[in-house]
Amino acid sequence: MSRARADEEEYWHSSKFRAFTFDDEDDELSQLKESKRAVNSLRDIVDDDDDDLEKVSWSGEPVGSISWSIKETASSSSSSSLEGRDTSLQKGSSSYTALPKQVSSYSLSSLFKGRNRLPSLPSLSDAFSDTGAKNYAPELRRPKAEYKDYSNDWSPRDTVRRMQRGKVCSLERFRSLQDKLVLLDEAVAGHDGNVITAVLIFLKRTLRREILFRELEVRQVALCHLIHFLKETGEQKLLLDLLRFLDRTEEVALSQYREHLNIQDVEKRREFLKGCIGLPFSAEDISHIQDHYTLLERQIIIEANDRHLEMAGQSEIFRKYPRKASILNMPLVTTLFYSCFYHYTEAEGTFSSPTNLKKTFKIPDKQYVLTALAARAKLRAWGDVDALLTTKNWLGYTKKKAPIGFHRVVEILQRNNAPVQVLQEYVRLVEDVETRLNLATKYKCHDVVIDTYRDLKDRIQLMAYKCKVERGSAEEEKINSLLSNMQIRWKN
Repeated sequence: MSRARADEEEYWHSSKFRAFTFDDEDDELSQLKESKRAVNSLRDIVDDDDDDLEKVSWSGEPVGSISWSIKETASSSSSSSLEGRDTSLQKGSSSYTALPKQVSSYSLSSLFKGRNRLPSLPSLSDAFSDTGAKNYAPELRRPKAEYKDYSNDWSPRDTVRRMQRGKVCSLERFRSLQDKLVLLDEAVAGHDGNVITAVLIFLKRTLRREILFRELEVRQVALCHLIHFLKETGEQKLLLDLLRFLDRTEEVALSQYREHLNIQDVEKRREFLKGCIGLPFSAEDISHIQDHYTLLERQIIIEANDRHLEMAGQSEIFRKYPRKASILNMPLVTTLFYSCFYHYTEAEGTFSSPTNLKKTFKIPDKQYVLTALAARAKLRAWGDVDALLTTKNWLGYTKKKAPIGFHRVVEILQRNNAPVQVLQEYVRLVEDVETRLNLATKYKCHDVVIDTYRDLKDRIQLMAYKCKVERGSAEEEKINSLLSNMQIRWKN
């Protein structure tokens, strides 16, 4: 009796509300702890997989069955029912009755762990695919705004603006010719090349060629975009039809000429180029086509002869310097270098002669000297280099002359490891004094530097350069001899 009175007193003097203090915990933290305790109480039930008895609810349904799970999920929307269920789970014996184990397809552990107690039974995901479960786990859908491009009737201007912003827009709603042309005009007015190209691809697919060409003829911006697009994608047939419709004969000829790049067989390419000569090119272009055909024809002859000589081993230069690649389809400058390397001494009447190539294709002197100098210097044929740069006037006097400038001659010779004696000869011929001194100092042509300072009568620079030569060398003796020469009137 006294115990009951003590409980009653504790009940009336206690309260679920607490006074405010600074030590109170945060409400969210308290809720988190209560949620954690509820999960732990459920975990004690879930982990009990080896229990011989199965718990059932008051309705007689086994706990963990699919029907029980759905009912419990539906009742979880009410906070009061959730608290009552948590209390009943904690009490255990007062809410459930221990009954003999029934044959059940699902248990509460399978509901949380995602597996079936019996392997032969359907999975939990299959069970939830039932129509009744969809009410509690609805399918996630995309926002309605994403369907606007396909459901709403956008105007051409709005469609172009959305395409400029990167939106996916369907152009299939524009079915009439008028709507398509308005769409194209809006795209051109937007000054966005990607949008213009996208609209042109749509028009190319949905309009007949005659109608498309006729409408593009009065829309030059869109026409240029389409021509460039066809060139990039390689739609040669449609491009030629468009150019013929526009009566651009020269562009048609150039487009046909470009097709030779796709022909790999040399004989077929030669015949194709021969047929291109009759196309309506301009006067300047027709000469280039003719030169291209002549060059390829000559390359075929040179390649056949050189391959025979190389295989037979009859030529010393082919044995000493084997060919690394074929000359077929090479540019004119490469062919000239090849000819100067392997056929430099041949007579002008042969097809492989460098002078014949120069005369046939009207190669300028600068280009010829530059190419021939590089080829002969690579072979270290310094005599041929000297002969190439030596000219004779009508009186019979010889003179060194370089159309490319002697400073470039020196650079080419130095790249091919020419000896100092050869370099000094051409460094002296550089007209600009400062350039000559820089080249002579850079490539250690000491005699050229000493003679230049002597001609300039610059005693100070000559004495400074004396420190750069080897002590006791011939160059030092030459400098000392010049400095002690009383006949030279030095400027400083």
